[in-house]
Amino acid sequence: MKFGKRLKQHVQETLPGWRDMYLNYKGLKKLVRLIASSSEDEFVYLLDNELDKFNSFFIEQEEDFIIRHKELQQRIKRVIENDPSSQEEYENEMARIKKDIVDFHGEMVLLVNYSNINYTGMTKILKKYDKRTGGFLRLPFIQKVLEQPFFTTELISKLVKECETIIDELFPTMVVAEKMAKAVGTEAREGIFRNIVVALLTMKEIRKGSSTHSHFSLPILDLRDPELIRSFQLNSTIHII
Repeated sequence: MKFGKRLKQHVQETLPGWRDMYLNYKGLKKLVRLIASSSEDEFVYLLDNELDKFNSFFIEQEEDFIIRHKELQQRIKRVIENDPSSQEEYENEMARIKKDIVDFHGEMVLLVNYSNINYTGMTKILKKYDKRTGGFLRLPFIQKVLEQPFFTTELISKLVKECETIIDELFPTMVVAEKMAKAVGTEAREGIFRNIVVALLTMKEIRKGSSTHSHFSLPILDLRDPELIRSFQLNSTIHII
């Protein structure tokens, strides 16, 4: 599938509030067809606007995730340290925590994918520009992209791992898939789980080895880990192969 169609499909499947935050690939692609080499400043200006959009959204989400992570830790600590008035109260609060952990984990996976897909879109549109104009804009601009906040996903990846550790510590006798499946109802799973699976499939597609793989490409993503695959396949009709 061509990148433009893949991006369109992904945007349609993602969270509604995120849809306007992705690269305007279609608009930039149309501009490349009409542009002349003398219009490089205008093209760079539009790309810079896209970077500003990515960074603002990414930083806002990242800050929100940091806060939510601390709040989850505090809630868990209170439940563990305080004596509940009843077993029912304890179980109800733990059920709410499990659901919130699932949602939190899923949204962070989506944000990592947000970074990956917008970076890939940038490299592809710059490649089209250089081919159309005979210029050499891609290399210096991608070097600039690599320094942007939206491209730096180490903190989010760390929070994802910590979230998984929390699940393991709270529910050590259950596999990840079972924890997630029991944490939310069918309707919720069809929403957030579908978004997560689509994100994983998109990351797999844009980070696979191919004849067009270059030093501008993201590292190849290996999704063959059996626990990861099983945890999402049990909650979606979409299969990762």
